[in-house]
Amino acid sequence: MQSFRTEIENPIVEKDIIELEKKIRLFKEGKVDEERFRSLRLARGVYGQRQEGVQMIRIKLPYGKVTGDQLHRIADVSDEYSTGRLHITTRQDIQIHYVSLDRTPELWADLEKSDVTLREACGNTVRNVTASEAAGIDTDEPFDVSPYAHAVFQFFLRNPVCQEMGRKFKMSFSSSDKDTALSYIHDLGFIPKLKDGVRGFKVLLGGGLGSQPRHADVIYDFIEVEQIVPLIESVLRIFDRHGERARRMKARMKFLIKDIGLESFLQLVDEERKALAYQSYPIETSGFDLDLSKVGLKVPNVNIADVAPYEEWLKTNVIPQKQEGFYAIGVKVKLGDFYTDKARKLADLVKEYAGDEIRLTLRQDILIRHVRKELLPFFYSELQELGFTELGYNSTLDITACPGTDTCNLGIASSTGIAVELERVLKDEYPEYVNNQDVTIKISGCMNACGQHNMAHIGFQGMSIKANKLVAPALQILLGGGVLGDGKGRFADKVIKVPSKRGPDALRFILDNYKSNAEENEDFLKYYDRQGEKYFYELLKPLSDTTNLTEDDFIDWGHDEEYVKAVGVGECAGVVIDLVATLLFESEEKNNSAEESLAQGRWADSIYHAYTAIVNTAKALLVAEGLNTNSQASIIKQFDEVFVETGKFAIDGSFSGLAYQIKKNEPTQHFAESYLKDSKAFYHKADQFRKHEVES
Repeated sequence: MQSFRTEIENPIVEKDIIELEKKIRLFKEGKVDEERFRSLRLARGVYGQRQEGVQMIRIKLPYGKVTGDQLHRIADVSDEYSTGRLHITTRQDIQIHYVSLDRTPELWADLEKSDVTLREACGNTVRNVTASEAAGIDTDEPFDVSPYAHAVFQFFLRNPVCQEMGRKFKMSFSSSDKDTALSYIHDLGFIPKLKDGVRGFKVLLGGGLGSQPRHADVIYDFIEVEQIVPLIESVLRIFDRHGERARRMKARMKFLIKDIGLESFLQLVDEERKALAYQSYPIETSGFDLDLSKVGLKVPNVNIADVAPYEEWLKTNVIPQKQEGFYAIGVKVKLGDFYTDKARKLADLVKEYAGDEIRLTLRQDILIRHVRKELLPFFYSELQELGFTELGYNSTLDITACPGTDTCNLGIASSTGIAVELERVLKDEYPEYVNNQDVTIKISGCMNACGQHNMAHIGFQGMSIKANKLVAPALQILLGGGVLGDGKGRFADKVIKVPSKRGPDALRFILDNYKSNAEENEDFLKYYDRQGEKYFYELLKPLSDTTNLTEDDFIDWGHDEEYVKAVGVGECAGVVIDLVATLLFESEEKNNSAEESLAQGRWADSIYHAYTAIVNTAKALLVAEGLNTNSQASIIKQFDEVFVETGKFAIDGSFSGLAYQIKKNEPTQHFAESYLKDSKAFYHKADQFRKHEVES
């Protein structure tokens, strides 16, 4: 691994990559527990896939922004370490598949040469910070949210507060009240507002999808921009401390709020503010406004022979920017998959003739920004050669689907296969939906909703169904979800389950019924509400009959072999199985990190590392007793009850008094030094206690 280490200029990044390489080696030597290793690699964007022996790599691209050079770098990496295919996710990341674990440190090092990271793209961390792809060019936006999304990404990357939480944490920034970044389904969602000329955000907390979707609560109608980073840190600290850790399915923020109540949660958040390094955090916004006077000055001559398709493309795929004379071009990317040869040509195109950036979208597409009006014919011609002028950007035809059983361990039925077939049906039989943006179709391969199926007007969820002692692939059909704007949205109803091969007929039944019976100017959601869930259940009920299945019904879309339900162990921030020795070892590492932060003058970071070491150490002794430790708060409480109050483990005062110094003191140098000293002393005493217990 020596050949690439010296090429990385950032010592923090270099240390990260060396650590990954070291842990891979220790894991293969049997010196690191498999579950602990899984936690570490997930936090470095390395995710096990359905096929044994290879990894999916998730590349973290804050708010979906990618420059021409970065796209070239990603393409080079995909060719070198993978198959040349790039997959855009619904969180504006890029994934590449079939990567050898041994090569992941080298892959990461290559990406970092163009300031692209894998860090915290997976795992129990702050995931990619998403934003409306039109941020900065949106004609309806109060201001550009890109600088704020970027600042949040930077502040919490490698931040000790959010490295080993009970579950993942997701944030979004919408560009306007249209809420195209879907604030209501996020742990924290932000919608920009202007109040008397002052910039701020409407803030929503505790949303989520999955098997139990929850609409986020509005916690602020307006908070000034300087307050968003302190607010986020306070929320993360409380989530880290009180969030569930033993029961993975109950570990998201939405369940914590349900358990303790929104008011109590916000009180804890407010009480935490004293411990923060920043009571206010100004965000730099310069450098985000492109000098458009220098963009796209060269206009090649282009002759478009067939004008009609070009004019249709202008209507469906070209969007006016708020910058006069400039346009954005939407590229519909089927299932989010495109290849490195096209990626390189696209990178060169935007670098030379546009604003040298693309934004990946939440619907797995590409938005090219800052294109002069006079360059639109040229872009059409160039994109047409790449196969990137297909109509229907952001339309009903633009179906969102997760990878499903193609590569994901949790996939139950093929989401990509049915997506391809539904798109074919729409193109051939319902051309009026090519430019319809009022109906969305989304598909997930399982209940985890990576394809966001339960917030779509028409959603499909991969399932299985039994018939004559055999198992066939199936689809749960959901109806009535959608984005309403300004932080409001609705979740779809689970209407009925049908065999997968009848999914296209289900879509036909729904669209034909809507066309025949909708009142004038009645949109789909109003029509659904008027008719009701039971009406659609009866409409689709004939398709659910399993007494008349054919051989074809037992073969999933996109496959030629009989369906087998094979669900593996999911790695969507899976909860770690803890070993006592490993926990104590990690406590020692955390204290070392606290020492490093202290030496660098980062008092708040040092304090949080020391706090984590204290809690980990206590957890180790509780685990040794066979006790459940489902949150940091419960660890602190139990340690007092089991060890301190019984006299089994002597300590001055209470353990809660020791641990909770973190929320009662400002992050000064004096407190950081004192707290680290306490943490080390507690670790040393616990280590000796454990050795005595083992030996006796």
